[in-house]
Amino acid sequence: MIQEIAPHRFDNSYRPAPPKGDDCVLYFENRSCLLREADGRIYFPTVAEVEERCFSGTERKGEAAYIYLFRIDETNYYLMMELDAGKLDGYRLEGKEIFRLAEPRHVAFAGFTGLHLYGWYKARRYCGGCGAEMVPDGKERMMRCPQCKTMEFPRICPAAIIAVTDKNRILLSKYAGRTYKRYALLAGYTEIGETMEETVRREVMEEVGLRVKNIRYYKSQPWGLTETLLMGFYCELDGSDEICLDREELALAEWFEREDIPVEPMRDSLTNEMIMKFKNKEV
Repeated sequence: MIQEIAPHRFDNSYRPAPPKGDDCVLYFENRSCLLREADGRIYFPTVAEVEERCFSGTERKGEAAYIYLFRIDETNYYLMMELDAGKLDGYRLEGKEIFRLAEPRHVAFAGFTGLHLYGWYKARRYCGGCGAEMVPDGKERMMRCPQCKTMEFPRICPAAIIAVTDKNRILLSKYAGRTYKRYALLAGYTEIGETMEETVRREVMEEVGLRVKNIRYYKSQPWGLTETLLMGFYCELDGSDEICLDREELALAEWFEREDIPVEPMRDSLTNEMIMKFKNKEV
């Protein structure tokens, strides 16, 4: 999966440090990221490139313009909320989907995770309680309000990825109204007051009208594209296999025998790994 970047080491401890010239800068506009591609690999601008090309003399940015994000190996990654991207020749804004398959994987994961934090920082500029401008905390990754003392931490939404099986069959679906057109598993966000297992039962019933039993946790995955922590579950059909489709959520849902599953291995997602585990008789 995309977060599996060994032997590279991801360190999300909040330890802000002054940016160095070879550290990386992440800049986003909406859901697109500034990067360049060369020899089949992606690269982010370095601090040195940003300082040299975008600022000069008294215009040079101070440390406050660089928001510390995380560290991979010996490289720190920083977020910039304002940047004249046109001055960085060779770099272009690329849609977020590039991170699903881009190489090297640890750099793609950096962009993937940076997008998550960018969305949070952008949405937390002002206090939701009193409207005052929020300020970053010095000790932990938190935005705080100097007026009413409201504290805001990065948002992580729990969601279930659900593989419904029936002996040698698995239920695959396609989303309705989305650009992602590949087969997927059922999925849904956890609601207030329910357990993950209750989320599984409710989402399966709402999306395809089926009952399930023997719910088993498999694995989790951070998914920066939707600010989500995905938790994968396998479960078994309990009763009728007749599908009653929620057409607002799904374009289709159908049963496939293991040998007929129309999915091939991909490196990015928990969904793909769970499908392939079933296809290869590993679960």
